[in-house]
Amino acid sequence: MDITELILEDHHQQRRMFALLEDTAPSNTHALGIVWHRLCTALEVHAAAEEELFYPHLLKLGTGVGDESVDDEVIDVIKDHNEIRDAIGESAGQSPGSDAWWAAVRKTNKANSEHMAEEEREDLTDFRRNAPLQLRHDIAVAFATFEAEHLRGVVVTDRDPKRYVAEHR
Repeated sequence: MDITELILEDHHQQRRMFALLEDTAPSNTHALGIVWHRLCTALEVHAAAEEELFYPHLLKLGTGVGDESVDDEVIDVIKDHNEIRDAIGESAGQSPGSDAWWAAVRKTNKANSEHMAEEEREDLTDFRRNAPLQLRHDIAVAFATFEAEHLRGVVVTDRDPKRYVAEHR
């Protein structure tokens, strides 16, 4: 098991769940609400697991990709996670299927899609290049355990990106 593969699998599941929302009949508001709740929980738990288990190691071992330092990569990630959390928050109190609800869903999808693409292109590449296989395995086991322990969700809070990097350096 490799943490970079586990993260990619989560990304695939997230893409499928967004597609399921888009393919669900607009009149089936019950299904829309249930799938959205599950997707939000998955996004929030995934971000929390990355922040607790993956990114501290990337900060120690990564070298950056392209013209961006590893610190800049992680600052971008935390900003992305905050943007995703905030977009999810915009759906709170909205009726599933309503225009305002769909606007929040689409905003979340856009933010998450952009985040995943950047993470796959930069952060996972950086980690595969610099982390030993045993560490990648150990983090994957811890990551899967974290997600299983938090099936019902996590406490959702935005983080200060620069403080996060300073605390995990």
